Amino acid sequence: MTETGRPFCLITDPDLRHHQTAFDPAAYFLKSDVMTYTLLIGDRSYSSWSLRGWLCFAAFDIPVTVETTRLYDPQFQKDLARFAHGRTVPAVRTPDGTVLTDSLSIAWHLAESFPDHELLPTDPNLRANAMNMIVEMHAGFQGLRSACPMNLRTGWTNFQVSDAVQNDLARLEMIWSEARAKHDGSTPWLCGAYSLADAYFAPVATRIATYDLPVTPQMQDYVDAHLSHSAFINWRTEGMLEGAEQPNYEMNLPRRPFPLD
Repeated sequence: MTETGRPFCLITDPDLRHHQTAFDPAAYFLKSDVMTYTLLIGDRSYSSWSLRGWLCFAAFDIPVTVETTRLYDPQFQKDLARFAHGRTVPAVRTPDGTVLTDSLSIAWHLAESFPDHELLPTDPNLRANAMNMIVEMHAGFQGLRSACPMNLRTGWTNFQVSDAVQNDLARLEMIWSEARAKHDGSTPWLCGAYSLADAYFAPVATRIATYDLPVTPQMQDYVDAHLSHSAFINWRTEGMLEGAEQPNYEMNLPRRPFPLD
């Protein structure tokens, strides 16, 4: 069962190679006329944008059929070709056949199509702030993203924090603390209730955990909230079953267990 009481089922793609725990469409359709979306993602352990796209569905109880493809594999481009002009993951095919090829278009589409699921805050000021943070995450933090690829299979030690990474961490501290100051602080999330802003920063939280980056106690609380979020735990569990590690993500650093292990 989900945290909202909706049942799960196991949805597989047609060739039965991949599977994903998802919300039971049959049970959901008893309450709604919503049709199921199809989402293509890359390796769960490494594809940060896939995580964002998936959380847009899973964290808000929106039914979706998930198909997976492996990064750096010859099949990758063939899988993408099934999603029209898609060139990257995530990609989504909507019930009417429209293809969305970027996590930002996925987020905006779902927020507009499922207003009752409150993907964005209903308060206009919080909503505007959430949208601003999402756009900044989508376009920014290149220093952190380049130096610290998402890796949910291990932790690293002795990572040397560059000025670019430190500058990004300082920016994160500013916008996270300012966002949380705008609501009553009863939850760890940026806008009070979990929102798309949190879905967008989830891979950032994992990077802080993987590379043991130096952050303030308040930032660490936010990281811990992501690591204990049920949707993220399900995502990582599935990722650990997907096969061998990707050599492209080897850091030549001493390993330590990922914080959840």
